[in-house]
Amino acid sequence: MNHELPTGWVEVEIGEIATVVGGGTPKANEPDNFLEPGKGTAWLTPADLSGYKQKEIGHGKRDLSEKGLNSSSAVLMPKGALLFSSRAPIGYVAIASNEISTNQGFKSFVFADGVYPSYAFYYLKSIKSLAEERGSGSTFKELSGAAAKKLPFILPPTSEQIGIADKLDRILARVNAAQARLDKIPALIKRFRQSVLTAATSGELTQEWRNSNSFTTNEMLDGYEPLPKPSRYQTRNLGFIPGVIATAVGMPDEPPVSAWKWVPLIDVAEMGSGHTPSRSNSEYWDGDICWVGIKDAREHHGGTIYDTIQKTNSLGLENSAARLLPENTICISRTASVGYVVRLGQPMATSQDFVTWTPTEVIDPDWLKWLFVSEREALFKFGRGSTHTTIYFPEWLSLHIALPPLQEQKEIVRRVESLFALADTVEKQYQDAKARTDRLTQAILAKAFRGELVPQNPDDEPAEALLQRIQQQRAEQATAGKRGKARKVSG
Repeated sequence: MNHELPTGWVEVEIGEIATVVGGGTPKANEPDNFLEPGKGTAWLTPADLSGYKQKEIGHGKRDLSEKGLNSSSAVLMPKGALLFSSRAPIGYVAIASNEISTNQGFKSFVFADGVYPSYAFYYLKSIKSLAEERGSGSTFKELSGAAAKKLPFILPPTSEQIGIADKLDRILARVNAAQARLDKIPALIKRFRQSVLTAATSGELTQEWRNSNSFTTNEMLDGYEPLPKPSRYQTRNLGFIPGVIATAVGMPDEPPVSAWKWVPLIDVAEMGSGHTPSRSNSEYWDGDICWVGIKDAREHHGGTIYDTIQKTNSLGLENSAARLLPENTICISRTASVGYVVRLGQPMATSQDFVTWTPTEVIDPDWLKWLFVSEREALFKFGRGSTHTTIYFPEWLSLHIALPPLQEQKEIVRRVESLFALADTVEKQYQDAKARTDRLTQAILAKAFRGELVPQNPDDEPAEALLQRIQQQRAEQATAGKRGKARKVSG
């Protein structure tokens, strides 16, 4: 630590005032090594602390049986032990509310008398980043037992430890309440965006606009010549599968708005797909033609894509079924990961994981994009497969959409994007507020361990005296010998 400590405080290494305890796991393929929580010896893994918000913990998802405890290196620790994850990730911390053991993903601390568990809990939270820095390993970092013993610990007098912990309880309860309220915002934003899209595809979003505008889809299509049917049109699905609101395989009875019309998408947009040039031929890759894969679609879902992770070239197109699709083509992933939707911002090719729709003059590309983003749930209804859903071309060939007139399509796009921009602003404000709240917690903890949170009492026993007493106690225990056979650890 680089700051000057208050009078009466000392800085030590954790190994001077606590026993560092590892853990273990019995054989996982022997079910009788484990019991339901509360039925055996409490046993914790780092996963049990993932997202855990309480200060104390009594059980993980599984207990150990007596056989499981005795056949592993798991060690029973007393109530009040500080459980500190040492890998995957480093730095989860909780206080044992009863006797407990852990797996090998912990370097826990059984502190000597005079170290207040709640104080130690908050202190360990404050040095999470330092513990991570001291971890080692290439695949994932792990804090070794030796490194854990050398972690610094700020030791105030015991009475001041209690005062600091109690003050942190009160302050951080308010911070945590604010964080809990903030944590609800992403779900609210997600629901807002979906409600906007639902209102768009149902006609509710432009209901007021229609009261002042009398455009109809029938008028728009008057004189329009549907696109020629592709050769595989005869393979189309002749059944009926309802979508959510504005899509269906087959023709529904009534559109959601009387001024709209159900039309086969194949009549108003050109259907296509893609292909992957041979991976074994390096001459087909690293060219200047963007090639859309699932990762690209996932990253740009709901947006316009201008660049891709991988690129092919004219030779790759010539030697595969991939073709260059025009700007404004809408691509929908139809297999592996169904429902990612992007609009091409320039001519590109795609993999065979997509169906593509190139709109005619009666379709606004962004409206078609938002339609498929909104109706993602419907796409899974149209697909088949238990392990991986795939939407096959017979269903795409029979896909019908509830089509508004072009003027209304453009108004829908304008309103959706305006409301989504508002949601983006709120989301950015949320992210900023969350970052400030996260920093506030660390700032409060830092203030506490600089001695600035509660006043010092000159009449308190100095920490030097506490440290000497702890050292004497530990020396006496070492002289008395280890009680390893009992499989229990004390400070």
